[in-house]
Amino acid sequence: MKDTFSTIFNHDTDSMPRVWTGAEDIRAITKDARSASLKLLSVMAATRLDEKPDKIENVLFSSLMDGTVALPSSQNRSIGDSADPLASSSWEEVPPENTLITPVQCKSLWRQFKAETEYTVTQAISAQEAHKRNNNWLPPPWAIMAMVVLGFNEFMLLLKNPLYLMALFVIYLLAKALWVQMDIAGEFHHGPLAGLLSLSSRFLPTVMNLLRKLAEEAQGIRPEAPRPPQPLGSHNFKSQTQQPNAVSSSVPVSSASSNISSIESGDEYSSPQPTHRRVSNVEQAESS
Repeated sequence: MKDTFSTIFNHDTDSMPRVWTGAEDIRAITKDARSASLKLLSVMAATRLDEKPDKIENVLFSSLMDGTVALPSSQNRSIGDSADPLASSSWEEVPPENTLITPVQCKSLWRQFKAETEYTVTQAISAQEAHKRNNNWLPPPWAIMAMVVLGFNEFMLLLKNPLYLMALFVIYLLAKALWVQMDIAGEFHHGPLAGLLSLSSRFLPTVMNLLRKLAEEAQGIRPEAPRPPQPLGSHNFKSQTQQPNAVSSSVPVSSASSNISSIESGDEYSSPQPTHRRVSNVEQAESS
């Protein structure tokens, strides 16, 4: 009976294991599994080699499954009659030699069966509730209705005064900047007490730093970023490369061009002689 109950309760119609996601009707599944187990008990209660009909299954289902007891009429009931049809040691229309499990034994076995399978049902209910809690991120309907009713005045206030929206947006930006600057998530990794102490000591300087930056941005002043220091080797290399350029720049362009033209013509030192002769001829003419 327990094997039958476990097979039907933990598997669906396709013999696949059930996953308690919250959409299953545990009450109906439990009833089907218990009905199959109770039917098995009615089959084992007596031997039926002659295939005569009996009322064992109906009595078991009416007494154990539905919880109802068929009471006879008060006129025909004597004082010694029992109200429970299972409070007997024999079945109606079944000879004693064919009885394998008496009604009293069936009742005791069913009570033991329910006690031993109750844990499986409780475990399934707990798994279903845990799945619902994990997947249900919305508040309950009464909380949503309370928020809508209680927040109507605030919503109308925001609609009438849009400046409040801007103030809320600025507060959100400041809170986000503080969160990033102070690394609040990282501070609490070492414990809540250490995080609170660290944040309390850094809160005021961080706020002052943010306000100073906002004031500088509003005035158009941008702090100059410090230039990275140049390595020593590159500075010496630049000074060495600049020396030839300085020497070459000190030489006049005209003298350099004249030297180049004289070298090309081949009379670099012969060019001053004709000018000296012309001066001597002029002096002789003036003396004469």
